[in-house]
Formats: sequence, C-alpha cells, structure tokens
Amino acid sequence: MTGRLLAGSRAVRRTLVLGAVAALSMGLATVASPRAYAAADTLGAAAAQTGRYFGTAINASKLGDPAYTTIAAREFTMVTPENELTIDATEPRQGQFVFTNADRIVDWAEQNGKRVRGRALLWHSQQPSWLLNLSGSALRQAMLDHIDGVMSHYKGKIYAWDVVNEAFADGTGARRNSNFQRTGDDWIEAAFRAARAADPAAKLCYNDYNIEDWASAKTQAVYAMVKDFTSRGVPIDCVGFQAHFGSSTPYPDLRTTLQNFADLGVDVQITELDIPYALPATYAAVVGDCLAVPRCTGITVWGVRDSDSWRSTYTPLLFDGSGDKKPAYTAVLDALNAAAPSPSPTPAASCTATLHPTPYAGQKRHDRYTLGVTVTGTDDWIVTMTVPRPAKVVATRNVSARWNPATNVLTARPGGHGDSWGVTIKHHGNRTWPTVTCNPA
Repeated sequence: MTGRLLAGSRAVRRTLVLGAVAALSMGLATVASPRAYAAADTLGAAAAQTGRYFGTAINASKLGDPAYTTIAAREFTMVTPENELTIDATEPRQGQFVFTNADRIVDWAEQNGKRVRGRALLWHSQQPSWLLNLSGSALRQAMLDHIDGVMSHYKGKIYAWDVVNEAFADGTGARRNSNFQRTGDDWIEAAFRAARAADPAAKLCYNDYNIEDWASAKTQAVYAMVKDFTSRGVPIDCVGFQAHFGSSTPYPDLRTTLQNFADLGVDVQITELDIPYALPATYAAVVGDCLAVPRCTGITVWGVRDSDSWRSTYTPLLFDGSGDKKPAYTAVLDALNAAAPSPSPTPAASCTATLHPTPYAGQKRHDRYTLGVTVTGTDDWIVTMTVPRPAKVVATRNVSARWNPATNVLTARPGGHGDSWGVTIKHHGNRTWPTVTCNPA
C-alpha cells in the first residue's frame, strides 16, 4: 500500500519467483477448459463471465487525468480508494469526519457503473495524532465510533469493507503490538460486530499481506482467527490477500491457501495485487489460482498504470506509464477468457429505468414537479439521472441517492423500499424531463 517502504518492514514478506517456470508449475487447469461464450476484450468483462470482478485502486487526485480515468472506466468493475478511507483521511479530528476525497471516488464509481471496496476502517498505520494519544476504554470507544461514522456515511454504497487491516505480525504469527491490540484481544471481534451493526448489507473482510503461503505462521494465525469467528458466529464474510509479491522466494501454494480459507465458509479475494516487473506467467498463475477456487470472488490490482503504483520503480502493473497494455495484461485477459464459467455461463445482467409522472400528495407548488422511477431487470442497480440545467433535484423518496450539483447528476441505489422510487425537481423554467440510465450493481 502507499506509504510503506519496500525494504525494512517488507524484508520478511513472502515473495515470488517471477519466472515463467514457477508460474507454469502451478498448473493452470482452467486454461484448457472449453469456452462457452465469446471472448471479452476487457479485464472486467472477462472476469464477469466467470462470476468475478476485476478491480483497481483509485487515487482521487488522478480523477482529473482523462488517460487515467479512461483506462479505469473501460477495464475495471470494482474500485478501491487507495488512501482516501484511512483513519487520518476520514477523521482527522475526533468526531469530525471528512469525506471529500473518498466521496469523489464513490461518486465516480457510481456514475461509471462500478462497485466499491472500502479500505481500511482500522489499521495500525496512517492514524491521526489524536487517536495515537488515546488508550484503554477511550481508544476502544473511539475505534467503534469511527467504524460507525464512516460506514453510516457510505451505508448501501460500499460492497465490502476491509474492517481490520494487518493485525498480525510477520514471522511469528502473533498479534501486532498496535494501539488497538493493547485495548484487549477482543478488539478485532468488537470491530466486526460494530461493522455489521453499522451496515448489515456490506461484506466484512479481514485483509493482510504475507498470508498467501499456507505454511507460514502468519497465515496459520489468521486462519485460526477466522475459523474461531465462523464457529462462534462473529460476523466475517471474506478474507483479503493483498498479494504485494516480491522476487526472492518460490511462488507460494496460493491455491491451497485460498481453498482452505474458503472451506471455512468465507469468500476470498486478491485485494492489492502487484508483481515486480509484471512477468506475464506470474500474473497468469495468480489469476489461475483464483479461478480454481469458486469462492475467490475477485482480483484487484493496486493501481492503474506503472506510474500510479506506490512501487513504480518495479513497474509492477498491467499498463505502462503511457497507459499502454503490457504483456502481463494479455496474459491475464487470456487466462480469464480461457476459464470455464463458474458454475455456468450467465447472461450479462441488465436493467431499465423508466420515468413517469407521479403527482405527490401535498405538492401544491408550481415551481417544481415530481417523477416516479421504476427499475426492472435486477434488484441491485445503479441509476444515473442527468437533469437539464438550471433544474435540480430537491428531494428523493424511497431510494438511497446522492446529488452532485457540479454535474447536475443524481446517482441512486436501492434504499430498501423496492424498485420504485421518486424525485422532486425544481425546474427553474426548464420543464424538460431528465434522462436516466441503469446499470446492474
């Protein structure tokens, strides 16, 4: 992740041999499967045909770069804010939340039909000074309040959260000696229970690095925690494997690790993938291991272009600094396209949003009008409504919606009231109806 040194703290990380022999030895069984559908020409579309997502990390400061956003919009179906949802970014002062940059990413994702992973609610790194100065019960309560404050703001808008990030130490498998850990061994359980209460619909994940090798003590310690949680009903839905691979040790038995965690009844995800020098065979091996495990629900690469990477000198991503596709891109796309659908090919979901006039009870003002919106085709959707200026949306009903006055666009998702909802528009003399588009979430 951004903000960490490659050397020093990363020196003990499990890493890859990046040669083709190591990757090919993984036995990409899915490559030989017969294709039952047309080959896709983007990573997101190819992954979707296997029932998975393919995502990237997004930096809010780069959303003004058209080359960056063109690639991101075309290729990926999931986005993760790179550092915009860390504690120092969202709660720089206790009880005072700031979501400006994270909102930019979430808005962009919704407008482009992408889902969002949230990272990271609780992490030993990137903490504001006020939090570092707390301890004991005061820190525990602040921790829980932070979860509630952030998740409540994004309720219904975030597909999955990395509730806790990197809570285990390298090497021994012991808990990391963080300020959160010093509030008591139950802090991770408390965090997951608070997260479930804050947004019951969001998937809740534990995320870490160096847990790709099944034989490592750290992997075993995380596995033991997840096994304990699932046996006691502690709400945990997924485990994220960062997969910030290096170059000094053999490729881990990632497939075994993913399958063993999945057998506990949780989803598994590759959450922050980057590989030094982006050797194609190694990227294909990671994709193959995910495809071999039905509960591996998606892969996220940690950045769009090499120039956007936190370890850019290693050119670890699928697009070079000019935005051109690298050989690793082709290897990943070919591996996804060659995979058999899991469990069977599913037609791409679609949806339609239809506008109709709906006089609203009690509405007697003549400077505005009301419209109903009915969505068909899926129960999980994102509707984008573009309102002709100078008109603007002043109210919504029975929907979770966000109005962007800069673009005059309303982005709406289900609000727990079904697929019919309404808006009130103050027309300012322009009674032209808005246009709507619908994308499956």
